[in-house]
Amino acid sequence: MAFAHVNGIDLYFEETGTGRPVLFLHGWGTSGRAWDAQVAGLARDHRVITVDWRGCGRSDHPATGNDMRGNVADILALIDVLGPERPVLVGSSIGATFALEAALAAPERVAGVISVDGPGYWPGQAMGEQLDGLLHAFATDRAATVGAWVANWFGPAGTADMVGATVRQILDSGTAIDALFTEARDHDPRQALRALAVPAVFLHGRLDPEIPVEVSETLAALAPHGEVHIIENAGHMPHQEQPAATNDVLRAALRHMAADHGSRGHGSHSYGSRDRAVSDRAVSGRR
Repeated sequence: MAFAHVNGIDLYFEETGTGRPVLFLHGWGTSGRAWDAQVAGLARDHRVITVDWRGCGRSDHPATGNDMRGNVADILALIDVLGPERPVLVGSSIGATFALEAALAAPERVAGVISVDGPGYWPGQAMGEQLDGLLHAFATDRAATVGAWVANWFGPAGTADMVGATVRQILDSGTAIDALFTEARDHDPRQALRALAVPAVFLHGRLDPEIPVEVSETLAALAPHGEVHIIENAGHMPHQEQPAATNDVLRAALRHMAADHGSRGHGSHSYGSRDRAVSDRAVSGRR
C-alpha cells in the first residue's frame, strides 16, 4: 500500500508501468478502483497513477478541505510528490471538474485533460432540486439512497456487480464529501475554459442519465484545444461500461497530446486510419 502525504493528509495511490504519465481521478465517493480496466489497458506503455482523493476510499477522511479548492491543491501537491513530468489528468464526473480546474490553475504542470462525463455547469443549471433532495435523503437513509441513485448511473451494458462495487465504495467514503454537492451548484467553468492552455478531450456516455451529452459538447467547443467523443451504449460510467471503446479513445488522445505540443488549434487533431475505424465502430467523435 502506498500513501503520499500532502496538505496534512495521506492520499492512497497506486502506480504501474513506465512511459508518459497519466493520473486518473475518480468520481464522487468512489476510488481509484474505478479505473481498473484503464490501468490494465494503458500500463504497458504509460506510467499510470490512480489516487483515492481526500475523503474517499483508502485515503484519509478529513472533516475539512473536502471542496474543489482542497482537491485541486491535493492533485498539484501529489504531482510534486510523485514527480511525473506534466501528466495528463483523466477525471470521471466531479473528478473531471478537479482535473480541469487543476489545468486552469497550473497549465505548466499539466500536459492535458481528459474529462469523462464531467458535470461542468450542469449541477448549477439543472440539478439544484435533485442535489438538495439527495442531501436530505443521505441524512435519512444513506445506504438506500446511494443504492437507488447509483443504479441509475449505468446504461444497459452496466452489470449488477458494477453497481454493487460502486455503492460499496461510496458507502466506505466519508460523509464530508457531501459538501461538494452544495459547491457544485455555484460552479460554472464556461468562461474560464476559453483560456484553457492545454488540450482537452471530453468523453461522454451517450446514455448518461445524469449529465447530458450536450454539456461535454458545449465545453469542448469553448476550450481552445477541445474535442468531444461520444461512447455509445454507455451511461455515466463509460470507462466501466464500455472499457474497450473508452480505452481506444484514451489511447488516441494520449498519443496526440504527446505528439502535438506545437500549434494546437481548436479542432486541429486528426486521428490515424485505425483510430478513425475505431471511432466509426464504437464512438462518434465531433470537433
